[in-house]
Amino acid sequence: MIQDLVVRWVVTALFALCATERVHGIAVGRLPWRGVVVHSLHALMALAMALMAWPRGADLPTTGPLVLFLLAAVWFTAVAARTAEHRRSSSYHALMMLAMAWMYALMTDGLLPAPVSVTGAGSDHGSSMPAMHMPGMPMSVVSVVEAPAGTPPLVTMLNWVLTIGSAVAGAWWLSELLARRRTKPPASGRAQLTIATQALMAAGMATMFAAMM
Repeated sequence: MIQDLVVRWVVTALFALCATERVHGIAVGRLPWRGVVVHSLHALMALAMALMAWPRGADLPTTGPLVLFLLAAVWFTAVAARTAEHRRSSSYHALMMLAMAWMYALMTDGLLPAPVSVTGAGSDHGSSMPAMHMPGMPMSVVSVVEAPAGTPPLVTMLNWVLTIGSAVAGAWWLSELLARRRTKPPASGRAQLTIATQALMAAGMATMFAAMM
């Protein structure tokens, strides 16, 4: 869960826009079955991250979504390996799904070895995900979530890599959007909207990972 209420609402609105665009694309885009799968997975991803920003969302089960996004990453990897035409985009989508799976792994109690220290009103709790409310942890006892000195370096390193990588991806998609707008003739409105959604998704994911450190 993101602690800052303003940031929480901004992130929620951002992901809601992304999910709406993907659902709209399915409804009006006359997509092939592979496009429907891609849009559906990204819509689920956006909704999942919007829910993660809130206390009730952080209390939801994590195992099912973790498995779902791992399977999605495997599917995108298989598509990238088999189809040269979509190799770059499918590889990117596979990395996004792996990042989502990692986020759910951090939220799953007992899956990662190192807890964080939580100070609150009269009780101590452990969790592997700093700065976010964990499943099963009452909000009434949570006041501060801090990463202990014993947090595995690999966890910290991966969170930093995913934060920076998502921010870079968002900047790249933004530059791609600007380049498409300058072409003669400009890219279609549908294509520009899809690219803008990718930029927002990447920016939102960078924000979520930053909140976890």
